[in-house]
Amino acid sequence: MRDLPEIGVVFDCDGTLVDSEPLSGEAWRRAIDPYGYTITDEDIANVVGRNYTYTHAYLAERAPLPAPEVFWPQLRELLFELFDTQLQPFADALSAVADLQVRGVPIAVASSSFRERLDRTLARAGLHFDVTIAGDEVSRGKPAPDMFLLAAERLNLDPARCVVVEDSGPGVEAGVAAGMKTLAVCREPGTESTLAKADRIVSLVSAEAILGLL
Repeated sequence: MRDLPEIGVVFDCDGTLVDSEPLSGEAWRRAIDPYGYTITDEDIANVVGRNYTYTHAYLAERAPLPAPEVFWPQLRELLFELFDTQLQPFADALSAVADLQVRGVPIAVASSSFRERLDRTLARAGLHFDVTIAGDEVSRGKPAPDMFLLAAERLNLDPARCVVVEDSGPGVEAGVAAGMKTLAVCREPGTESTLAKADRIVSLVSAEAILGLL
């Protein structure tokens, strides 16, 4: 095994490590249905990679939703029920994480999700990281670089020596803005154009693809 320079990897969570996006979309659909609006696939595409505050504001323009702090418990109940019964990690991501950990590469997770949701997701997926950044712990969500920069700071690494692994356009933009190499994993064939700003796009994530960017 070759010696590695001091580098780190920052993973997105939803859609990158775990197959949670369809479950999240279904939870939003169920939560908003009583308010007389049916969420479209276009709506879902427009909020992928965004935090709860952004998504709530976007959908509140289309449905008479209560305030974010009032609506969250309604959404959380539906979302966590789906996560507890149906959430699955991506096998390629699990292998990449395990390989990086064996090599001694520092790893963080930076997710747009609330801390409560992020912790629940990682626990259900059987994943543990020493550094995790949640969307409600930074002032600006993706595509701003804040959470990736905070992850690098907590890893005690130069952002330029970190690779971001993402599956969404806003996440890729955040990685680029943070000055990090960015690997995009395209989970939906045909959507590669949304990830065009990444340094490399792959269909499956691997330690070799990640480390090859540095």
